[in-house]
Amino acid sequence: MRLSIIKSAHSVSYSVIKSAFINGKRTSVTVEKLGNAEHICKTYGVDDAEAWARDYVAALNKKKETAGIESTITFNPDRAIDADKQRSYNGGYLFLQQIYHELGLDKIAKAIKKKHSFDYNLNSILSRLIYSRIIYPSSKLSSYEQSKKFIEQPDFDLQHIYRSLSILSQESDYIQSALYKNSLKLSKRKTGVVYYDCTNFFFECEQAYEGSLKQYGVSKENRPNPIVQMGLFMDGEGIPLAFCINPGNTNEQLTLKPLEEKLLSDFSMSKFVVCTDAGLSSMDNRKFNNEGDRAYVTTQSLKKIKKHLKEWALDPSGWRLSGSKKLFNINEIDEDMYHDSLFYKDRWINEDGLEQHLIVSYSIKTRNFQRSLRDRQIERAKKLIENDRPQYDHKKQTDFRRLVNVRSCTEDGEIASRKIYELNDGIINEEERYDGFYAVCTNLEGNAEDILKINQRRWEIEDCFRVLKTEFRSRPVYLQRNDRITAHFMTCFIALIVLRYLEKKLDEKYTCKEIIDALKEMDFLKLEGHGYIPTYKNTELIKALHRASGFDTAKEIISITAMKDICAKTKR
Repeated sequence: MRLSIIKSAHSVSYSVIKSAFINGKRTSVTVEKLGNAEHICKTYGVDDAEAWARDYVAALNKKKETAGIESTITFNPDRAIDADKQRSYNGGYLFLQQIYHELGLDKIAKAIKKKHSFDYNLNSILSRLIYSRIIYPSSKLSSYEQSKKFIEQPDFDLQHIYRSLSILSQESDYIQSALYKNSLKLSKRKTGVVYYDCTNFFFECEQAYEGSLKQYGVSKENRPNPIVQMGLFMDGEGIPLAFCINPGNTNEQLTLKPLEEKLLSDFSMSKFVVCTDAGLSSMDNRKFNNEGDRAYVTTQSLKKIKKHLKEWALDPSGWRLSGSKKLFNINEIDEDMYHDSLFYKDRWINEDGLEQHLIVSYSIKTRNFQRSLRDRQIERAKKLIENDRPQYDHKKQTDFRRLVNVRSCTEDGEIASRKIYELNDGIINEEERYDGFYAVCTNLEGNAEDILKINQRRWEIEDCFRVLKTEFRSRPVYLQRNDRITAHFMTCFIALIVLRYLEKKLDEKYTCKEIIDALKEMDFLKLEGHGYIPTYKNTELIKALHRASGFDTAKEIISITAMKDICAKTKR
């Protein structure tokens, strides 16, 4: 900083100024106006205003070297702001950027660039696609525009984003395996138990084409649109491991083995337990994971097991409880006392030459929840019956409609003049038999309680899909080409890993939505030549983010130099 002296015919004015770069040009900006000579002499009781001003500037420079200075910034209510000039920037992405570099994604992007001949900055594109997917989820066009809100501006064009999608798709296997290996440097991955599940994503179109990933299939959301299917592996801490994208009409049971073989080859994993739901547990998949050092734990539908096993499973006697050697009859227990308890029984069975450990659990809390849910569905079914709605389609037996029976003839067998709707007591009674019961099959010989605990964490992979669809708004998909569709889900996959690691840094005290909302609100007002002024609320979550990441932006103003240092720190 230096002293500025402006002389006029009747007065001499003094100001503190400093050099700054604005729009790429070096200029001077005013830090503080000290007043004219008469004001200085009168206010501070000195005879030489210039000497006092020079001493004041020297003191400011000395203070800046040790602890910084207070800045006085002047605003003119009559001066208009520059047209089309951006003044607000988001800094929440910096916490994501730090994890991005800790995972070595920048090095992965640079390694890919060496294998292909292109000029654009793949690292910059990939990172912005990931940050935007988390903070400003939208289309690729919108992501490009939204990335301009970040403090560090993009150094690529929109066309480069679409070109990079083809490269990312080609390198999908390499990115997944390299990312896994890099993550081992951050923390030990819990891969003793891995979880696998499938979901699908719909497209904003009505036509499926031969050879395209988007095909008509059974939609998880009961939509009529073409869909694409994602298979996802997750480790024991809820962090994604690997994924695959298949056409929407692919049989889910056929997707497990190819992706699991990728874990065996590309990830050098050989000993693990695969946990899946009943829809993915074909006999072929169970036998595949009965080889080598692999094992499986899968949910088992009690409705589909053999009659003698079903009778054993539903028998009220012979139930165990953790920490007790006593055998219980679940029809005779005190339901208030054991409301939160989990009873279980187990046995070995032989199915198609495969020895399996069948474990059945029973929970009063779960039973009550299932019954309350069905009671609400029965009420909705009754309203449907009362309305006698002729547009009801009995072929679509979904949700509460399964509880409605439709008769088109009289009890004498004569053709009725209209359809008659009534509650299907048979279905209601049959479903009540299984309330509170849950079963799993495994080839593990371990303790039944420990195996049940493994299966209880399956909800986390469902939460991964929820984040992808809700927080990341990964569907509907607007892309057409197969390679770009795969790349889209690649960026969603990586974004989920980055967000999960940020959750871990915060000791999992905050939900994904809370974290994303906080990052989105971390805006700064940039004052050219001075610095960045935070405009966000300094909440406990923000404080936790700063503590976990080792830098702090919650200051009244952050100088241009200090912000550059923070940005550089997140890339180390």
